[in-house]
Amino acid sequence: MKYRSFKQKKFMIFFSLALLAASLVGIYGFGIRSVLRETIVVTVPRGVSVGAVAKKLEARGAIDSVAMFKACVRARGGRVQSGEYEIPRGASVWKIAGMLSVGDVAATTIVIPEGLTIMQTKQLLLQTPGLTGPVECDRGGDMPVCNLRDGDIFPDTYRVARGTSRLALLDLARKKMDDIHAAWDKAGQIAPHPLKTWNEVVTLASIVQKETPREDEMPIVASVYVNRLRKNMRLQADPTVVYALTDGLGDMRGEPLLRGHLKIESPYNTYTHGGLPPAPIANVGQAAIRAVLKPADTNYLFFVADGRGGHHFSKSYEQHMQHHADWRAIKKSRN
Repeated sequence: MKYRSFKQKKFMIFFSLALLAASLVGIYGFGIRSVLRETIVVTVPRGVSVGAVAKKLEARGAIDSVAMFKACVRARGGRVQSGEYEIPRGASVWKIAGMLSVGDVAATTIVIPEGLTIMQTKQLLLQTPGLTGPVECDRGGDMPVCNLRDGDIFPDTYRVARGTSRLALLDLARKKMDDIHAAWDKAGQIAPHPLKTWNEVVTLASIVQKETPREDEMPIVASVYVNRLRKNMRLQADPTVVYALTDGLGDMRGEPLLRGHLKIESPYNTYTHGGLPPAPIANVGQAAIRAVLKPADTNYLFFVADGRGGHHFSKSYEQHMQHHADWRAIKKSRN
């Protein structure tokens, strides 16, 4: 009896060691071992089978066993998600199966700067790698993203799956601006007199956005324009003239703005037309919107560049003319 018990114990020890060894081999083979020597990008089409994906991965040198990959996918739910994947070197078959099962697709970061027009933004996205497709809808498209105007999208940093369509990104930026508009509505649509509508708020914010890149200056610039509106003075904002001259592009492409340009006939020309332009002249960020909704409490009616990236503000036209002369002298000294 003692001898049999000893043999049984010996067998159990042997069996346990064998099981442990097999487990370690399995863990190594599935979860640690990798045949991938360099990072690769793999695209998984919609509706493709797990077997087809496995064969593609094997052909790309990411795995060396179709059966092992399929087993890993089965253990993770049995399905793979479509998309573009950046699989890092050294990734095990278990990790690769996990990435494809949960849709851990490659991502790209897209920055839409504040102050660009819709035309400029579309040009930027067409030159941005990692996105796909056109920036315009097919003829007859009636979705909101097909009819964007300036002020409709929110400039921001967007992290999206690589391969995202440019129209989808534009729509994402549109929805974010819609959310900001909805929050303003919910808060009671509060705006400084004489502004009443969201279009007026964003239109003035777009002028402020184009006038200064400095967030600390935006409430003061906004106050100048609000003060002028209250006094029925023309805004005389150069960016509105640029918008009119360039048919909505918003960029003079290095050409100077001349005195004669200020006479261009356009509802966007705030030198020849009173009040606000009919619509925004650029896409605006949160700081410009905040500045318009809560402008600084000033009596300023004029401002001009100070040569240091900011502006001199004035209450009187005489003071403004002196600051203008100072700015002309600075420009002359730089030529």
